[in-house]
Amino acid sequence: MVEKPLEEQIGELLLARGWFLALAESCTGGLVSHRITNVPGSSDYYLGGITAYANEAKIGLLGVRLETLERYGAVSRETVLEMARGARQALKADIGMSISGIAGPGGETPGKPVGLTWIGLSAPGWENAWSYVWSGDRLRVKEQSAGQVLRLLRDYLNGSLAHG
Repeated sequence: MVEKPLEEQIGELLLARGWFLALAESCTGGLVSHRITNVPGSSDYYLGGITAYANEAKIGLLGVRLETLERYGAVSRETVLEMARGARQALKADIGMSISGIAGPGGETPGKPVGLTWIGLSAPGWENAWSYVWSGDRLRVKEQSAGQVLRLLRDYLNGSLAHG
């Protein structure tokens, strides 16, 4: 038996809980939203996404604090948590997920290599963030990042990701 695509699994899990999802994307440029909305009926659980590529958009649309960006950078645990919270609040969703990373080929800084990606999740009473370093070209980094957002979301919703 072939496993259903992640996007379909997520839709079923959100519907079962009666929850709504909001996304905040930076390095993936809307790719996660694209994958979620490939599922017919996704408007029953997906409220929308904010593609906040520039820091100004992260601040203005998601409420990320300037001091967070200055202290930790756009690609950090602190920033993706603020992005996930901001998406939840802006769209009045039950769960918010966010992603920020360095897709390359440029953009590397000391301690932050090309391929570094942070993913954040904000849900009722629980938040977390994870970092990954992907290899490959720009498109490959974006695809791997989007896939991991979906895997983490599915795992959170089905209870296999430890949460309180």
